[in-house]
Amino acid sequence: MHDHASHDHGTGHDHGSGHDHAPEVTDKNARAIAWAGLLIASFMFAELIGGWLAGSLALMADAVHMVTDAASLGLAWWAFQQSRKPADARLTYGRDRLPVLIAFANAIFLLVVTAWICVEAVARFVEPEEVLAGPMLIIAILGLLVNIGAFLILQRGGDGSLNIRAAILHVIGDLLGSVGAILAAIVIYLTGWYPIDPILSVFVALLIVRSAIAVLRQSAHILLEGAPADIDREAMKADLLEEVPGLSDVYHIHLWSLAEGKVNATMHAVVAQNTHPNTVLETMRRRLKERHGIAHATIEITASR
Repeated sequence: MHDHASHDHGTGHDHGSGHDHAPEVTDKNARAIAWAGLLIASFMFAELIGGWLAGSLALMADAVHMVTDAASLGLAWWAFQQSRKPADARLTYGRDRLPVLIAFANAIFLLVVTAWICVEAVARFVEPEEVLAGPMLIIAILGLLVNIGAFLILQRGGDGSLNIRAAILHVIGDLLGSVGAILAAIVIYLTGWYPIDPILSVFVALLIVRSAIAVLRQSAHILLEGAPADIDREAMKADLLEEVPGLSDVYHIHLWSLAEGKVNATMHAVVAQNTHPNTVLETMRRRLKERHGIAHATIEITASR
């Protein structure tokens, strides 16, 4: 049985960037966000005015999505630029968490917009308003082409990070909104049944709520410094005890995500007698990086009796 009250103790602190799983911020990511944002911004006001003139909730809902998308993509681009700046005396961990914060805000904006669409749709369904099917169809088709273009830009230039996924989610919501508006315009033109406009608006809104909640939960977990889901703390402890010679025990293990894919850890390690603590420390650091993707670890060393 080991005595954790130390004969000798030291602290190892590793800032290595080595083998973490963080999505890389590149010029390609930033360009994809910028071009998609400009493309959407160039059309959103035309769709908003056209939807108002045509009397279509589906078009106006899609246009509101576009407004939030343009703002969200602008914030995402800014977050990418900020996260590339080095750490300084004021922000000692850097700005890696900023894209996660933007993704969290984007998900909230998306949920607020879908709630507004549902409330407005109920009012339109109770008291249907006349919709001009011809102008609605033309504007919806143009909006669909713009959204397809933005989606392809993000898919080809993205990195799969939360920020990119939140941006793509916004664009998919717009794309589905355009499809819904096209279908509503066709039904109204052929049958004159106006309630199809709010019905399809609600359907499109509900399609994207689930994904928005998923992004919200994942980004909130990181912001709350939750333990990474892909690292089993007990399995990691067992691995260290098996693979690090001279390591007798590991306890007080804390894991949290600084940003997406960037895991931090603190722990206490008990070193066997006649074992050099620095050797154990370096082996633990290397194992944590190479096997568990933990590039930033603070380890307190205690000698056993």
